[in-house]
Amino acid sequence: MKPITVLITGAGAPGAPGIIKSLRLVKERKIKIIGVDMDKNAVGFTVVDKYYLVPPAEDKNFIKKIKIITKEEKVNVIIPLVTLELFKFAKYKNDFEKKGIKVSVSELESVKIANNKYLLMKHCIENNIPTPAFKLVKNYKKFEKAVFDLDYPKKNVCFKPPVSMGLRGFRVLTKKLDRLELLMKQKPTNVLTTLEEVRPVLKNARPFPELIVMEYLPGEEYSVDVLVNEGEPLIVVPRLREKLKMGISFVGTAINDKEIINYSKRIVETLKLNGNIGFQFKRDKNGIPKIIECNPRVQGTIVLCTAAGANLVYLAVKLALGEKITKPKIKWGTKMIRYWDEVYYDKRGHAFTL
Repeated sequence: MKPITVLITGAGAPGAPGIIKSLRLVKERKIKIIGVDMDKNAVGFTVVDKYYLVPPAEDKNFIKKIKIITKEEKVNVIIPLVTLELFKFAKYKNDFEKKGIKVSVSELESVKIANNKYLLMKHCIENNIPTPAFKLVKNYKKFEKAVFDLDYPKKNVCFKPPVSMGLRGFRVLTKKLDRLELLMKQKPTNVLTTLEEVRPVLKNARPFPELIVMEYLPGEEYSVDVLVNEGEPLIVVPRLREKLKMGISFVGTAINDKEIINYSKRIVETLKLNGNIGFQFKRDKNGIPKIIECNPRVQGTIVLCTAAGANLVYLAVKLALGEKITKPKIKWGTKMIRYWDEVYYDKRGHAFTL
């Protein structure tokens, strides 16, 4: 098939090497991979064909820089990995397409809902998709009321900003903490805290950060990767998140859970999403899976789907190009275990591995 050039943004993201690896595994055509990031030491720069430094998504020159790169490198498809970039790429999607460059992203209005946890929850309730109990708060008085309305301290309660990345701003309020236990036996990335500890921080916050206060779900957690063609779900792969570090899956298994698959299909259909879409579900105390988050982009652990027989990254590229795809047979039960590796740099700044 005709060779193509794919641009990957967020080349420094933890999942970038796996996403790039998925494209490297393609046998039916040659793919030149361009990586961009705002960090000159981005790990993905070591495994792409060419890389560029770009400003952050909020910078007024971000899209201008991307346009220059795509023209110079004759890029065919753009795959955004960074949450905040989605709004920009959705807004300027037509500009790129006029130049013959496809962007694997949903329409702007869909991104705005999917990327906002509060708007997503409202949408799911309207479409009979289970969610945890939740409330949006904009001042400390309402925050504390919402916490107690959700039966704290009898039950754990969590909160986070409606729009955020990773674990930023996420905390779980619990009744009582054994501080000595946390100090001596837990790593300092624990999200557990108490209302008494966050009260002085939030009560004196000016301005108060908009937060969504939610029922804490104690059951198993799942990530779901969905390949979508303009609102039509084509392939859905739930992954059980068995071990997490810094909010990233380090142990996971592809699980054929029909209930989670059906909920995921309904969300992408009703929101008219497109491309690689990710969801996170967690089970409540009764075992009911409830939606807790959407990542309307390719997720970092999508490489597990590749190992299970469904290279959703490449299939999204083919969809963007208007090419026909064949649905793969998924090897359910495929398990992934991640481990650390190293990248070194010589005095000239050239990367190498051992």
